[in-house]
Amino acid sequence: MEKEMTYELAYQELAEIAQEIETESVSVDILAKKVKRASDLITFCQTKLRSTEEEVVKIIKQMENETGA
Repeated sequence: MEKEMTYELAYQELAEIAQEIETESVSVDILAKKVKRASDLITFCQTKLRSTEEEVVKIIKQMENETGA
């Protein structure tokens, strides 16, 4: 059973892929797959960050409404 993807797991995997590419330890045969996976992880992280930001803004607005600020 695969673990649910979290921002932290995605970021960690992305860092590992970047390290592999930077040190040229990725064979040319699988480079395209690694780059595609990195692209998917970046999209996931960006979506997660936007969602979290929207939720935080919503909570702050609710707090301001409740305190009359």
